[in-house]
Amino acid sequence: MNATDCEKISKSFPQTFLPPVFISVFIVGLFTLLQNWKKLKSINILVFNLGLADVLYLLTLPLLITYYLNGSKWIFGAAVCKVTRFCFDLNLYCSIGFLTCLSVYRYLAIIYPLKVLGKVTRTHSVIISAMVWIVVTAQSLPGVLIFPKNSGNNTTQCFDTTDGENIEKYLQYNLVRTIIGFCIPFVIIVGSYGHVTFVVCHSNTIKMVTKQRSLKLLILMILFFSICYAPHHVFKNLNMYSRVLQRRKICSSWNSGVFIAHQAGRGLVSLNSALNPLVYLHVNEDMGAQFKELLQRSRRAFSRFSRSKSGSVPEPQDGQELKSPLAD
Repeated sequence: MNATDCEKISKSFPQTFLPPVFISVFIVGLFTLLQNWKKLKSINILVFNLGLADVLYLLTLPLLITYYLNGSKWIFGAAVCKVTRFCFDLNLYCSIGFLTCLSVYRYLAIIYPLKVLGKVTRTHSVIISAMVWIVVTAQSLPGVLIFPKNSGNNTTQCFDTTDGENIEKYLQYNLVRTIIGFCIPFVIIVGSYGHVTFVVCHSNTIKMVTKQRSLKLLILMILFFSICYAPHHVFKNLNMYSRVLQRRKICSSWNSGVFIAHQAGRGLVSLNSALNPLVYLHVNEDMGAQFKELLQRSRRAFSRFSRSKSGSVPEPQDGQELKSPLAD
């Protein structure tokens, strides 16, 4: 197809699809966070920061709801547009970053419970959290500082990507961010949960209910990434690629379909702010149960070995709770 045969893409879909999704996410997300805020603060620093990232995004949703209900006309100015789009990227990649850190924490606590006992402190969690914020901020700032979010002087627009003139460079930038911010963390998370599940399920001393919980958690994380994060990254890049082709006077019959899929992906990825609290509370509960069971088993084995060497190993006193070495 040549440029004159290009199918005109209807921009009405996001105006009808996104507002009800964003309204639902805003209500459910705030309710879930308020209901579980005390739990989030008491679990560990990583979980608290994950909740904080969700709050930043949820606070921008009323602006986006107004934007799309107003026929995609932005009334809050260019600066607020940039802040709103920046908060979306910050929430998205901080959520993935903190979920990745939690998966590594869980891996260490369950696979190497005695080695990390008492060695992973609150200070480590603070440093890791700060690094996540810094790295995600550094990779997200170019998206709002270098690439314009409106076309020329038309401040009534607020693009989630950028204008047509800069779309090719933005696609290159976003592909790098997709690899660093999504693909690599996804491999780490699946690898960590997969290995933990393999070890737990092949252990003869771990209860069946614990094995089932570990397998369910692995499936939950894969589904969570597949539903919330994967469609957004895939269709966002495809949609930008179709825009690049159009600027090169190459048009495809799938342009409109990809645009609609991209908007649907935006709706799905916003669900992470509503679902995150449920996911990481479940992760923490699962990690605590598995850690206690594995640590008790390790202590018994190590105690028998130490006694054979005329040594001793400290045992938890009566009533003393075995806590994860990664809990703050």
